Amino acid sequence: MKTNPNIRVLLFAAPALLVFIAIKLVPVILGMGYSLTNWNGIDPSWRYVGIDNFVEIFTRDAHFWTAMVFTIRYSLFVVILLNVLALGLALAIESQRRTRGLFRTIFYLPNMISMIIGGYMWNFIFTQVVYHFSDNWGWMFFDQSWIGDPTRSFYAILTVAVWGGAGYLMVIYIAALQSVPQVLQEAATIDGAGSIRRFFSVTLPMIKQAFTICLFISLNNAFQVFDVVFALTGGGPGRSTQVVAINIYEEAFARSNRFGYATAKSTVLFAVLLAVTAVQLWIMKRREEEL
Repeated sequence: MKTNPNIRVLLFAAPALLVFIAIKLVPVILGMGYSLTNWNGIDPSWRYVGIDNFVEIFTRDAHFWTAMVFTIRYSLFVVILLNVLALGLALAIESQRRTRGLFRTIFYLPNMISMIIGGYMWNFIFTQVVYHFSDNWGWMFFDQSWIGDPTRSFYAILTVAVWGGAGYLMVIYIAALQSVPQVLQEAATIDGAGSIRRFFSVTLPMIKQAFTICLFISLNNAFQVFDVVFALTGGGPGRSTQVVAINIYEEAFARSNRFGYATAKSTVLFAVLLAVTAVQLWIMKRREEEL
């Protein structure tokens, strides 16, 4: 008796699918339900409030939208920097012959460290090490408040985020570069194309799918960033570097214990991220089809 190939694939994927449903899908559905209540996360009794939480978010919660603006600003910068650096590293490493493995390991290593740990490591660097350079070596550029100043703390956050995330995207770009047929590169060279022309005319069109994947990953991670900002600045000074995830965390656990209201904010963030991701994938897929 023959088994339907689709059923066979579903059976193999069932364990991972069940785990995904249990730890991802079910909490999302429950969270949407909690967003319509005034539950504080502890008391078993709660009251249904309908859309009151969402009305408050859109009419009276200025801090949430300030955090949203900062998150969007952070996402724009970090997505561009991550992809440019990761692709640059991939190109540079693939141009090497003997030291490819060494450089891949070096630049991928930050991804092996939890970003909350990496954030605290960089916190020590920004608050201790840079002042040592300034006081003892005369490097006056480092004599700055990299954590306490709102402008510089933004660049500090970007530095750590790019340091921690570029290695992962680099591996994806390396895999894509290795799949580019060498015969196309050789044909372009014979036709007189230089390295820059070959990159834009041959290499870049052939790795469009990898670019779509990396853009999707970096954009999703940027909108949901928590650990880097929490470890470096905690959202401060004041609320100048507060991202949406930290605003939700403080609403649910650190300040008011309004768990239902915090899940309403999470639902809004989910909707924004879903819309941004849908637009991004639609644009990238159209460009891939044009090529």
